[in-house]
Amino acid sequence: MNEDIELTREVEAIQIPSGDLIRIPPGTMVRITQALGGTYTIATPSGLARVKEENADALGIDLEAEKAKMSAAAEAIQNGDVETAVWEQLKLVFDPEIPVNIVDLGLVYDCQIKEEEGEKNVEVKMTLTAPGCGMGPTIAADAQSKILMLDGIANAQVDLVWDPVWNQDMISEEGKMKLGMI
Repeated sequence: MNEDIELTREVEAIQIPSGDLIRIPPGTMVRITQALGGTYTIATPSGLARVKEENADALGIDLEAEKAKMSAAAEAIQNGDVETAVWEQLKLVFDPEIPVNIVDLGLVYDCQIKEEEGEKNVEVKMTLTAPGCGMGPTIAADAQSKILMLDGIANAQVDLVWDPVWNQDMISEEGKMKLGMI
């Protein structure tokens, strides 16, 4: 971070805050402003964009080293604690403009694990800090993909809800510390 990076190939990204899909050409100079949970927020000549981990190589990032950081969820799965594993995966999901995960931001309202016909299915209800956020579907899809990375999870559904309305009191103590609120 804090250094310019020349993209080695074309990169598909999500424009922030609109949520529009864009393509950034090779040779473009970018700067990583946030690298959390396997996604990367980059500053480009046309504004901020979010890059998925599958495109991290174009940013010069070693994915194997990054994946080693996701061991807490893998350990929970090995111990048979699926619920803990799901919550650990959700802690790898970030709003690209806020350096606190969606769990510590208080955005995840409910997480249910249901077993049906021998398959584990996860249902999550989450909200956003602002109802008009164009990144909402992207953040929800990121949460879904993180859950589906877990061994033994057949399906994951992440729904955006607006009741109750999110407020700053829902942020965890850890989240408040990261944001300098306490």
